[in-house]
Amino acid sequence: MTSISGKEDTGLRFRIDTDLCAGHGRCYALDPDHFEADDVGYAVVLDKVEPAAKRGDMQDIVMACPEGAILIEDVSGD
Repeated sequence: MTSISGKEDTGLRFRIDTDLCAGHGRCYALDPDHFEADDVGYAVVLDKVEPAAKRGDMQDIVMACPEGAILIEDVSGD
């Protein structure tokens, strides 16, 4: 649903558990639209919210992380 401001009211975005991330780089190699590397090669999530219909595609990226460090979180436009 889109609000009057034109922004999505709800959606999904990635989050990285930095305690688990080991810097393998699969996330930013597979999905550079959502991830990039920091100065030492650890993943950084780009601030991008996706519609709930993209959950399946996002789950593929979650499953590609050998450390289980990538999570999907629900967000709201509030």
